[in-house]
Amino acid sequence: MSEENLYVRLGGADGIASIVGDIWLNHTSNPKIQQRYAASDGENVKRLVREFFGAGIGGPETYTGQDMLTAHTGMNISDTEFVAVCDDVLSALAKNNVGDAERNEVLCILYSMKAEIVGV
Repeated sequence: MSEENLYVRLGGADGIASIVGDIWLNHTSNPKIQQRYAASDGENVKRLVREFFGAGIGGPETYTGQDMLTAHTGMNISDTEFVAVCDDVLSALAKNNVGDAERNEVLCILYSMKAEIVGV
């Protein structure tokens, strides 16, 4: 296992930006969840995801958005939608040539937040 943090292993700010751009494309074209993003400001969503992801995996970013529970309360996100999001993220990571170990780490991070996202 590398001693570098996940942020570095994913390519730093540029790598995260590329991954987040692909996640956005995946989400907005995924029929299971695309309606969730229809009225969103894509640039703002991508900025917040870059901040959140970067700050959470060892980068220098500062997250300026709401905590996950506050951001998702009242959205009634289903398990099926959550899995679709995870699948989209994994697909974006694969597209960006992210290794299996790093994809597994990201998946663990996503699942660690599930209770703050699904059904709240």
